[in-house]
Amino acid sequence: MAEVVVVRQNIDLETEFLARFEGETELTPVEDIRDITPYGMLLAGLGACSAVLVNTYAQHHGLRLEQTEFRVEYERSFKKDCEHCEEAQSFDEQIKMYVRFKGELDEAQRDKLFRISLQCPVHKIFERGIKVQSSLEKAAPVY
Repeated sequence: MAEVVVVRQNIDLETEFLARFEGETELTPVEDIRDITPYGMLLAGLGACSAVLVNTYAQHHGLRLEQTEFRVEYERSFKKDCEHCEEAQSFDEQIKMYVRFKGELDEAQRDKLFRISLQCPVHKIFERGIKVQSSLEKAAPVY
């Protein structure tokens, strides 16, 4: 079953997260971040980054946007994948994102906000990829 996260954010940047949890058919409000799988966290990050970017743009340009909604889906299941997580895995799938805007906006403004949402840094990372260089520190870091 696909992982699904919905991020709703108003113009004041108040954010609500909903997710469809393993074995569930309905979206449920996320009360505790520990309830979201690692895939869900990635989806939430993409949706939240896109929402903040769009709302900030709308504020700076005086657009009458009231709320954004980003429904982000990934066709994999973390629970199923983690059954064999010790094995090296390569994924060549796609994330689907469905966008809605609420407010007094004309079609040109909606199109512009949609194009702005695609400029989110997390969106760009997913599209273009990024290498991660990891190393194990020998001593506990002092922060």
